[in-house]
Amino acid sequence: MAKKRKNKYNHYTEDFRREAVRRSEDPDSSAVEVARELGIHPGQIYNWRRQYKRLSDKQFNNMQGVDYSKQESEEMRALKREIADLKEENEFLKKATAYFSKDKW
Repeated sequence: MAKKRKNKYNHYTEDFRREAVRRSEDPDSSAVEVARELGIHPGQIYNWRRQYKRLSDKQFNNMQGVDYSKQESEEMRALKREIADLKEENEFLKKATAYFSKDKW
């Protein structure tokens, strides 16, 4: 697990926070146990857990001035990949058609 970075305000690295939340969600341990092991207050883990849930629930992407939900963005990426694949197939078929039509004459 990544070490916490200490300074005047006792900030923690992103990796440290994510790992603390992940460990606290393990059915074999509790947030209080994980907090005790890491030397932090249990409320801190609950705060991080709430923040990550809120971010994942309300994550939006902006594309050409329009906000899309995470699911819509994933669908958009899948459709763009499909379009790229179809364009590639189309170019191949054009070249194959030109190649085979050249041999007939």
